Amino acid sequence: MSYRVGVDVGGTFTDLMLFDEASGRYWRHKTPSTPHDPSEAVLAGIATICQQAGVNPQQIAQIMHGTTVATNVILEGKGARVGLVTTAGFKQILHLARSQTPGPLAGWMIMIKPEPPATLADTREVAERMSAQGEAVRPLDEEQAAATIRELVASGIESLTISLINSFANPRHEQALKRIAQEIAPDLPVTISSEVLPEFREYERALTAAMNAYVKPRVRRYVANLDSQLKTQGVSARLNILRSDAGLMTAETTEENPVYTLMSGPSGGVAGALHVARRAGYPNILTFDMGGTSTDVALCMGEPNIARETVLGYFPVKVPSVDVRSVGAGGGSIAHVPALTKALRVGPQSAGAVPGPACYSKGGTEPTVTDANVVCGYLPPSILGGAMQLDVDKARAAVQKIADATGLGLEQAAEGILKIVNENMFGALRLVSVQKGYDSRAFALMAFGGAGPLHGNALAELLGSYPVIVPPAPGLLCALGDLSADYRDEFARTFIRTVDKVEQEEVVGILQQLGAEARFVLNEEQIPAERQELQYFVDMRYYRQGYEMPIAVSPAEFERDLIPLLVKRFNDAHERAYSFQLDSVVEIVNLRAVGIGRVTKVELPEGESGSSDASVAHSGATQLYRNGEWQPAQLYDRAKLKPGMAVSGPAIVTELDSTTVVLPGHVATVDRFFNLLINRG
Repeated sequence: MSYRVGVDVGGTFTDLMLFDEASGRYWRHKTPSTPHDPSEAVLAGIATICQQAGVNPQQIAQIMHGTTVATNVILEGKGARVGLVTTAGFKQILHLARSQTPGPLAGWMIMIKPEPPATLADTREVAERMSAQGEAVRPLDEEQAAATIRELVASGIESLTISLINSFANPRHEQALKRIAQEIAPDLPVTISSEVLPEFREYERALTAAMNAYVKPRVRRYVANLDSQLKTQGVSARLNILRSDAGLMTAETTEENPVYTLMSGPSGGVAGALHVARRAGYPNILTFDMGGTSTDVALCMGEPNIARETVLGYFPVKVPSVDVRSVGAGGGSIAHVPALTKALRVGPQSAGAVPGPACYSKGGTEPTVTDANVVCGYLPPSILGGAMQLDVDKARAAVQKIADATGLGLEQAAEGILKIVNENMFGALRLVSVQKGYDSRAFALMAFGGAGPLHGNALAELLGSYPVIVPPAPGLLCALGDLSADYRDEFARTFIRTVDKVEQEEVVGILQQLGAEARFVLNEEQIPAERQELQYFVDMRYYRQGYEMPIAVSPAEFERDLIPLLVKRFNDAHERAYSFQLDSVVEIVNLRAVGIGRVTKVELPEGESGSSDASVAHSGATQLYRNGEWQPAQLYDRAKLKPGMAVSGPAIVTELDSTTVVLPGHVATVDRFFNLLINRG
C-alpha cells in the first residue's frame, strides 16, 4: 500500500494528514510546533499519526511539506553572510535599488533603509560585460575573477551570489564564475542569478539571487536534517517541499533554490481551500486562514492568483507566488494600549505557541484574541475534543488589563479587541479583492485555520461575501492543501518587443521550446503523461510602462491570429485592474511555460442530504456577548451534523480542531461534502 503525508508547520501548531492512495482513507493529527527546531514537531507528528493509523512508517512513499523556514530566516534577519560578485561598475546595485521610499510624501525623512542581504563590504566587481542581446562586449577575466572570489572566501562569507549584468540574455560568464567558485571552495553554497531568475531587470534579479543565497545554508541544513532524521525513523519516503506558487518541488531543488519557498506555508492553505471549494461548487473564493500567529488571505477564481513578486518586509523578491497578504492577526495576537495614544491596538506581537494565550495556562499573561473570545463566550472552555481545557478566569484576568487601561467594562474591552482584529483582517481582504478591481460580494469566503471559523461570519458581514464555507477539520486544511498540491516548475525567457515588431512564429517557437523544457522535467519526476499539463503565459505592458501583466494563452491558440488576441486580453486585464486603457502600443517582455504534474487528490467524504433538523447534534446552551449585551446561544457538536441539517444563529459549532460561530440572523447548513455553509437567514 502507498501512503502520502501532508505536513504544514505553523507558528503555533504543526498539522499532518496521512492519506492511503489505494483505499482513499485518511487520518489527521495536530501537534504543537517547536519553533527552535521545526523538524522536531514534524518527526513527532509523523510517528504519532502512523501509530494512530496502524501504519508502518516504512509504508510512506511521499511527504509533502509546507515550510516557513526560509520566510522566518528573512523576517528574523538570521540568514547567512552573503558575498556578491557583479559586473565592474555595478557594485551598488542592491543599495541603489529602485530609489523608492514607502509611506507618505515625507516617507524618505523617516525611512530607515534596511541593509540588503549582501553588504557593500562583501560585494566585489569582476571584469566582464555582456550586452542585452547576449553578446560578450568584454570577455571575462578569469584570473582576476578567481582572485576576487578567493578574497571573498577568505573574508569569511557563508554563501556566494553571482549576478552579472544582462546574464538573462547569456549566462555563460555566470556559469564560468560558478565553476571557478566551486573549485576554490567546494563546500560553499553558490547561487547564480541566471538559474534563479533568467529575466530582465537587474536589481530584482540580483536581489532575488542574493535572497536565495541568504536563506540557502539554513534551509539546506533543515531539509537535509529532516531527510536524515526521517530515514533514522525508518521513513524512506520521497520528500517534496511546497513552492510559493502552491506547486511541489523536490528536496534537492529546494536546497538549491530555497527562495521559491518564501510563501510555502500560506500557499498550502490556498491549495486546500480551492480543492474543497471547487468540489462544493464555489470556484471563486476569498481564502481566510487565521492561525495562532497571523492571518493569510488570497483571492482565487478557479485557480490560485499567481503574483510575479513577493514582498517580504522592504524587499521585493521576484519569484512566482500565490498572491497572499499576511497580517499579524491571529488567535495569539496580543492586545495592548500604548501609553502615548491610549488607543487599543491588537498585534502584530503574538504569544505564539509558547507561552501562548493566558487561557492556555502555559505561562502566558498578556491579553490575546483567544482570551477575548473566551471572555465573550465565542470559544467554549473545552477545545480539541476535550483534550485541552481553557482557563476562563485567567482569560478574564488578562483582558481586565485592557479594561483598566481604557476605562471600559471587561466584556466591552473583550469585544473591542475582537472588533479591532476583525477590521485588521478586513483590510487585508480588501487588498486582494476591492483594491484589485474585484467585488468581494461576488466571492464566497473560505474560513479555515484554527481561528478562521471563529471570525469568518463577522468578516462576511463586513465584506458581503457569502456563503462562508467552513470545511471539515478547518484547522488542518493546510495539511490537506499540501497533499493536494501538484508538481510545478516554471521556465521563462525575456523577449522585449513591441507587438508591431513581433513575428507570431518566433513567439510560438520560443513558447514551445520552453514547454519542451517543462515536459522534460516532468518526465524526470516520473509523472505519467496523462497527468502532465503545460500552461503558457506572455508578460505584457504598454510601451515604456514600468510593470507588466501575465496573459494566459493555450496551445490551441498558437494556430490562431495570436498577437491581436493577446493585445485584447491585455487591454481587458489592464482595464479590470486599473479601470482604464491607454491608447499606446503594447509590448511583450517575457515568455513563460509552466509544467504541472497532477497528483491523486484526497477525496473527502460525501453524503446524501436529509432532514434539516439538527437537534441530534445539539449539545447544550450558552451565552454570547455581542453589541454590548449577552445573548442566548446554542451549542452543536459538528461530528453529529449530517448533510441537509441547518443551524440557526446565534450558535457555536464545536469540533476537534476549531470552533465555528454562527451569528444572529444567519443560518449554517451542511452540504453533501459536510462543509458548513453560512448564509444570511
